[in-house]
Amino acid sequence: MTKKAQLSLLETAIKELGYTLRYEKGNFLGGDCRLREDNVVVVNKFLPLEGKIYTLAFVINKINPQGLSPNVHNIVNSLVKNNLFSKERS
Repeated sequence: MTKKAQLSLLETAIKELGYTLRYEKGNFLGGDCRLREDNVVVVNKFLPLEGKIYTLAFVINKINPQGLSPNVHNIVNSLVKNNLFSKERS
């Protein structure tokens, strides 16, 4: 599966979980937060494709929802098993 297809699957999963997805510029990697009544995932729009994928997978792993599609589950698990999430972000 291409990186663009992986990103698209993760974006769809985030939105299906009820989160608003925003790509913003700034000096940050990204993550999830609560803004008033809304759950928001913010990703640095200047990250390379892999960085965007890692950020979204990190948030999905943190939320740990039930009923993920097998493709999304495989992407998140492969990143977690490869220790691509630093201990600082946990």
